[in-house]
Amino acid sequence: QVQLQESGPGLVKPSQTLSLTCTVSGGSITTNYYWSWIRQPPGKGLEWMGAIYFVSTAYSPPLNSRTSISRDTSKNQFTLQLSSVTPEDTAVYYCARFTGWSTGYDYWGQGTQVTVSS
Repeated sequence: QVQLQESGPGLVKPSQTLSLTCTVSGGSITTNYYWSWIRQPPGKGLEWMGAIYFVSTAYSPPLNSRTSISRDTSKNQFTLQLSSVTPEDTAVYYCARFTGWSTGYDYWGQGTQVTVSS
């Protein structure tokens, strides 16, 4: 059973960089899946932010200039960094594993609330 767990600060000040880590257990991040970050702002739908596949990354175009995803295979973790945050980046952030267009996301973290506020 694969499990994903997000961790990171729950409160970030405007203009700072948000950094979240997803720790994966029960499976290796070196396998051929897209390890993804998705967020849900209050009252809105899910928003795909980006993913890492082996060492390649892909980002949502609106967030591309502010987003970076990396991985640490020794810890079986992948990390999201979102720079220059504003209150509009307040959301529940999820990490998830994408297995393909026909199968979608099969494993999700429980989500972590991040609030951007001074």
